[in-house]
Amino acid sequence: MSAKRKPPTLQQKKEEVNKKALVWIGSGIALLIILIIVLIVIAQP
Repeated sequence: MSAKRKPPTLQQKKEEVNKKALVWIGSGIALLIILIIVLIVIAQP
């Protein structure tokens, strides 16, 4: 019975890690887009 109780807690931890990973990935992509836009604006004469 104890073995069956442990997997749900592991699944909850994985979900929390996934949420944090999604936040990091989203912020990273946003920063890349902002950097590209800034470089394009600076490159224009």
